Amino acid sequence: MKDSSYPGRYWHFLDDGRIECDLCPRNCRLHDGQRGACFVRQRADDQMILTTYGRSSGFCVDPIEKKPLNHFYPGTSALSFGTAGCNLACKFCQNWDISKSREMDTLADTATPEAIADAAGAYGCKSVAFTYNDPVIFAEYAMDVADACHGRGIMAVAVTAGYMGTQARRDFYATMDAANVDLKAFTDDFYFRITGGHLAPVLETLQYLRHETGVWLEITTLLIPGKNDSDAEIRSEAQWIMKELGEDVPLHFTAFHPDYKMTDVAPTPPATLTRARKIALTEGLRYVYTGNVHDVDGGTTFCKGCGTALIVRDWHRIADYRLTDDGACPACRTPVAGRFERFDLPFGRRRIPIRLDV
Repeated sequence: MKDSSYPGRYWHFLDDGRIECDLCPRNCRLHDGQRGACFVRQRADDQMILTTYGRSSGFCVDPIEKKPLNHFYPGTSALSFGTAGCNLACKFCQNWDISKSREMDTLADTATPEAIADAAGAYGCKSVAFTYNDPVIFAEYAMDVADACHGRGIMAVAVTAGYMGTQARRDFYATMDAANVDLKAFTDDFYFRITGGHLAPVLETLQYLRHETGVWLEITTLLIPGKNDSDAEIRSEAQWIMKELGEDVPLHFTAFHPDYKMTDVAPTPPATLTRARKIALTEGLRYVYTGNVHDVDGGTTFCKGCGTALIVRDWHRIADYRLTDDGACPACRTPVAGRFERFDLPFGRRRIPIRLDV
């Protein structure tokens, strides 16, 4: 097992002797011993190190729909894990105990990239998903795991906020097969006040993924009452996606529940998700979903040609699947955008915690 203090990439020296981290747009500038805002990248003497390489907050086998990815090998399972820390400071974080952790004891499991790939194969997983906290901050580990997985015919999935520097973005997504990017809102004011970041770098990541890579892309927006759920903002987001990314990029509107520093905000009413979905569909997007609620209509993939219900879902459970083996509508032969293969029995809504300590 490699030592958890692993030489990091994406940094350079400044004239004043500090190191500047180039991994993400925060560009943290560090003296010896200091850590970046993510907490897991640290200057040690004259280099940057990643302090969480090979260490995880836990492993689970999840349905791919939980990421959420509805058009990337539906019904399959993903070996999912994260580490600790994050490069954003979202006040509404739903995984704050992991992403905001500064306690290395949070990292209970250790595993080499090869051990993770072997475990994914042993459990019959189609993919490994980097999730729970943002894989951007453990990019070197995630890329090594992805390479090990590809050597065994297993896909790599990033669940991320997309807040990443230019060179790191190129290297990282060269090893990924699919990504779900959290587009947390569609105003820079929201990003600055509530996440501690900015909107523009996320939009750049989305455009890069769509137009310069072969990575399958889906987008998630967590709708928070009174913060980012107005008709105007939802419409602006849908119009931008339509113009800049195209009609076939799936968009998920998911429900917020009070957590972390936003326990005074009410949960998202299901009607808000339904309203948002209707707006996005009206603006021309073909695949718009609701999440974190029981909503069969909002979870179903419909044929954009004839309107046939092709994949019927209730939350993460697939209730009916009618796509052909090559991902087309059996009624009119219109292809569905995504990655599909012969479908037998869905993995279902199970969540199976496993231990790797290698």
